[in-house]
Amino acid sequence: MTDELEEIRRQKLNELRDRGKAGSADESEPERVSEPISVDGKSELTDIATEHDVVLVDFYADWCGPCQMLEPVVETVAAETAATVAKVDVDANQQLAAEYGVQGVPTLLLFADGAPVERLVGMQDEAQLRSVIESHA
Repeated sequence: MTDELEEIRRQKLNELRDRGKAGSADESEPERVSEPISVDGKSELTDIATEHDVVLVDFYADWCGPCQMLEPVVETVAAETAATVAKVDVDANQQLAAEYGVQGVPTLLLFADGAPVERLVGMQDEAQLRSVIESHA
């Protein structure tokens, strides 16, 4: 009985979320993205940077310890701030990383109005990321 109730709750919650998404699609502003978006290539990054006011781009590598430590911070920032968060795997996108001057990971670039405005290299705490985002929001 408890499992059935839990399943009903999950279904209702999903219905409410879907209804909320449908309502925001009518607005002229782009829908807020609450999870990091994986980026594969320059055109995809350009599209995201121009569609959203403030975009935090996390250049990372799977083998990078500090990148792994930064991941939950980036996910929290995506969920709780107005910034859209994009993730770029530097191993899969070497040319894109080079184009933005990424020489080490993690490197975070903040885009505002489609252009890069801030660069943060190395492990960052949540408060620092929130401050940088808020200064450009």
